[in-house]
Amino acid sequence: MLTDRRVAFLVAPEGTEQVELTEPWKAVEQAGGRPELVSTGKDRVQAFNHLDKADTFPVDRAAADTGADDFDALVLPGGVANPDQLRMDDDAVAFVKSFFDQGKPVAVICHGPWTLVEADAVRGRKITSWPSLRTDIRNAGGEWVDAEVVVCEGAPSTLVSSRKPDDLPAFCRTLVEVFERA
Repeated sequence: MLTDRRVAFLVAPEGTEQVELTEPWKAVEQAGGRPELVSTGKDRVQAFNHLDKADTFPVDRAAADTGADDFDALVLPGGVANPDQLRMDDDAVAFVKSFFDQGKPVAVICHGPWTLVEADAVRGRKITSWPSLRTDIRNAGGEWVDAEVVVCEGAPSTLVSSRKPDDLPAFCRTLVEVFERA
């Protein structure tokens, strides 16, 4: 159980793939964890179902006002626009980097690893993602593999990664298991 463990979900103001936010969120809640939405925006984030607008969600904290000290783990949902915006925001990149600096577990899906590339957090790690990120991950020193879910144990943080929405059942189950052990 993740009883009372606080899990940050970092997303940009617009562009998060809704199911990659909501399904891991539910998994954390069902395991007894306390998910919080962190964003580079202030009030609400706009999620998408691929290219179509979906629901909006209230932001709990701004990335500039928090860090890994306030959480036990981090989830980075995908969507093409979401991580592209995050990797261009210094506060978001610093927020992600702080989890690796403190050795806290991180889970990432789909296009989410773009933010990890910017935070220099894939070097020497085995990771999966949406296939179009393969070259970016390799160029950043990571080992890209095509698998439903990959767990890369080791210093400084354990990293859970998945490719796409079809992988969500395995991704959610695995991130809960890893977060429980941390």
